[in-house]
Amino acid sequence: MKTKGALLWEPGTQSGWSVEEIELDPPKATEATVKLAASGICHSDDHLDTGDIPLDWAPILGGHEGAGVVTEVGTHVADLEVGDHVVCSFLPSCGKCSMCVAGKANMCTLGAGVLAGTSPDGTHRIRARGQGVGAMSYLGTFAPYVTVPTDALVKIDKDIPLDKAALIGCGVPTGWGSTMYAADLQLGDVVVVFGVGGVGMNAVQGARHRGAKAIIAVDPVDYKRERAPEFGATHTAATAAEAAQLVEHMTNGQGADRVVITVGVAHGSILEPAQAMTRRGGVLVLTAAAPVLQRDVQFDMFTFAMSGKRLQGTLYGSTNARNDIPLIADLYRRGEMKLDELVTRTYALEDINTAFQDLREGKNIRGVIVYD
Repeated sequence: MKTKGALLWEPGTQSGWSVEEIELDPPKATEATVKLAASGICHSDDHLDTGDIPLDWAPILGGHEGAGVVTEVGTHVADLEVGDHVVCSFLPSCGKCSMCVAGKANMCTLGAGVLAGTSPDGTHRIRARGQGVGAMSYLGTFAPYVTVPTDALVKIDKDIPLDKAALIGCGVPTGWGSTMYAADLQLGDVVVVFGVGGVGMNAVQGARHRGAKAIIAVDPVDYKRERAPEFGATHTAATAAEAAQLVEHMTNGQGADRVVITVGVAHGSILEPAQAMTRRGGVLVLTAAAPVLQRDVQFDMFTFAMSGKRLQGTLYGSTNARNDIPLIADLYRRGEMKLDELVTRTYALEDINTAFQDLREGKNIRGVIVYD
């Protein structure tokens, strides 16, 4: 099949995305082809362009948030059929490895290879300009069609709007699970969320669902602070210093129970102010991606150790895609999860570089590419 896609030919150079013709293979035995309705614009794809996530292979078909309708299935696919509505999970889960069996599907061995540059079998499903093309997270949702492993597809009910369901493939569960699961949040907790974009705003929603008493949304962008109460924030702050004053006042100096870092790029300087406002025995969750080569971190290790705090890293918000994607879709159906409100602006695929510039400038909670 010939279609179009947004390719990155020079990762790490900020050269931008090239929308051009690509050729997509039909599905192999355990794969499916999906006609996408939409794809989210996520910061992780921008990390490839800026070099925060360095790759030594190109070209790359970007995109890892998508939802659509199955148009073809491989010969050994038993749990999906043509016409099914699915969400593309940016981390596939095989259901068989030790992590999956232990209930930690977000740490699946299969998912560990999503930046390898090929499909799991080591070959390409996509070609452009006469050569193989790697797909972000085995997916490559910056194209109207994808051919992907069914381990990366989660079936949802057909009444869920696909242009909103696309967001449930990465940003929504990553943020939501950061407070629902990774933070071990308790009823009545005081929670601070650093960065309330497409991931952090869902960390706010997760804290609300979990029963937090107070949720402080920290972001330097006025627009995002103005929107945060709509998703459950009880207080907002432009800086860590402002947030610390709020925490000091509302906890009688004890500190926040849970602090979650969901900024666009996690630089080493953010950990110290975040841990300083975490109470003794509290949990500090690091969700945001940091530059891969960053090694310098400002951190008061003595105080941290003596106070019994926990620094918790989390991938995909510690969610289980096959359980939590349908759960979040159902919460949306019942009016308990805001997805429509996350979408600030929609774009055509040809406008993808504008979409990423808007992301960098903080203009959107979430931008979405919508296909015909």
